[in-house]
Amino acid sequence: MPTATEPRLIPFITQRKGEEAAPNNLLIYRHASGPRLYYGDEDPRDRPMRGILWARCGFNPTDRHGMPTGEPQWKFMHPYRQMMTMQTLRCQVCSGNARTPLGFIFLAGPKDEDPTQPTTFTNQPPVCPTHARAAAALCPHLKKDPVVFLTRSAPLYGVSGVIYGLNADNQLHVVARPDHALPFGHPNIPTLLASQLIRRLSSFRVLDIRELLRELKLAA
Repeated sequence: MPTATEPRLIPFITQRKGEEAAPNNLLIYRHASGPRLYYGDEDPRDRPMRGILWARCGFNPTDRHGMPTGEPQWKFMHPYRQMMTMQTLRCQVCSGNARTPLGFIFLAGPKDEDPTQPTTFTNQPPVCPTHARAAAALCPHLKKDPVVFLTRSAPLYGVSGVIYGLNADNQLHVVARPDHALPFGHPNIPTLLASQLIRRLSSFRVLDIRELLRELKLAA
């Protein structure tokens, strides 16, 4: 159990109560190259990578450990913290370095991915050795028995989010909510509001959590 000096463990990427989405003030402008989505009061922080517009979300104060505060909203990943940890390959639980002597650890729910396929895509940032078991236990999505993908290479692939467009009355509306990631350079990205960064895994070993912990112990 946590003590007065040890906070309850909540993954860094978990959205907290009070971290609400920003008011919807999205616009589409037409350019010679095609339509493009903007915030009405946009600034450079809204496009943190590759010029892609990112979903805004509030930030609660952090505690003395640098972790967000507030009641966890377990079903949601904070879009900016997900992007940051995925981009820099930081641990989704503690935000520390996720590299291990065996490579990077990515977890997936038991029914999410087919580990027999040569390539898979993930929106789950990696985990460090210290928090691999904790991530499996804490995340409802992983159901306490995740598939472990152990890889030395996980290149960035693309983004997922919501595609917007203009209707016949020139009003903004949602065109699609794709259930798959769009690769960088996809023609719909200029009108996409991104909320998750995606990596591609194509050279990996598949383990269960017990096998992973045993191999990490041997490699330490």
